Amino acid sequence: MTESNNNTSSEPSIKDIPQLFSVLTPEEKSYLLKNHKVLKFKKNALIYHEGERPSGLMCLANGKVKLFKEGLGGRDQIVRMASGPGFIGYRALFADENHIASAVVIEPCHIFLVPREVIFNLMSTNNQLCINIIKSFATELGFMRYRMVTLTQKHIRGRLAESLMLLKEIYGYEKDGHTLGIYLSREDIANFSNMTTSNAIRTLSSLANENVIELDGRNIKILDEQMLDRISRLG
Repeated sequence: MTESNNNTSSEPSIKDIPQLFSVLTPEEKSYLLKNHKVLKFKKNALIYHEGERPSGLMCLANGKVKLFKEGLGGRDQIVRMASGPGFIGYRALFADENHIASAVVIEPCHIFLVPREVIFNLMSTNNQLCINIIKSFATELGFMRYRMVTLTQKHIRGRLAESLMLLKEIYGYEKDGHTLGIYLSREDIANFSNMTTSNAIRTLSSLANENVIELDGRNIKILDEQMLDRISRLG
């Protein structure tokens, strides 16, 4: 990780975080611009670890990040896949608690760190900023409740299909319009789908044999999105 307080024209700016910057007054914008840090993370870098205390609000500008909970027997559970712009790790900040999950970089990213006292000062005078953060909380809470149900009630095939559809919604497709815009190991796909790696491999192969998807290493092409969505919904 590297840290800088200066941006160049080729790098993202905290101005690119609409949930935060767009609702501030000119005075608040000036205050924020002077009081935040730019953090740069390389692939596979640890952003924060489960049990650490958050020092401020983390705004993910770009790149791809996975948030995971360490499980029993060394098996992790991926609880969220994130892309910018948006917030990560903020539940612990506002709950005044330690992080209950870890965050690791999948693809290089920029994060803007707004110190605790700075974001609290801004929220104390800006109602719209508070509303935006509440909306982010509510959206993430709704998603987590939905996933909790589907990951425990759907069969393996439905869970994996749902995970692929979610990855498509979060990261989209590459230019060919079929290849998922995220490249995950089979272990990560399994951890995101609440199954063993061997079950993930078998289920992916089954979907490939049915021409629903196409596999090429870590590249996954969705050939029949309608069928994949149907499998996901049927569970």
